[in-house]
Amino acid sequence: MVDCSILEPRYSIGNLSVEDYDNGVLHVLSQLTTVGDVRREDFNKFVKLQQDNENHKTFVIKDIETNKVVGIATLLIEIKLIHGYSKVGHIEDVAIDKSVRGKKLGAYIIRYLCELAKSRGCYKTILDCDDENVGFYGKCGLSRRGVEMEYRD
Repeated sequence: MVDCSILEPRYSIGNLSVEDYDNGVLHVLSQLTTVGDVRREDFNKFVKLQQDNENHKTFVIKDIETNKVVGIATLLIEIKLIHGYSKVGHIEDVAIDKSVRGKKLGAYIIRYLCELAKSRGCYKTILDCDDENVGFYGKCGLSRRGVEMEYRD
């Protein structure tokens, strides 16, 4: 697993929990994209679904002193029909609060999820990002491969 000594003692990483609704998780996500109206009831259902699904996990970084969420990312594990039913990790929705950027929390959560995916049997871990973030993810050990395509209706 990731060497926790590189994470400042002030911060901890763990699974998304229902308490995170009141601890700023939606605020952190809103710095990445439009979140919309997420009701507490729906948030709690989302957390419960993840507790029951070993292939879909969201992790948060918290400031231990304030209990506030300062980072978030999701790992999805896809089971493939090819390569002998191999697994691929997909990292999604990586966001670090503006107030703590520059403390290597983003690099930490990326490495954490990559190593978790590897320990779960994934032969590779991928993510999609905007061009302006390629340099950051390169510093985290990822390399540019292919092109992302999307369809929106």
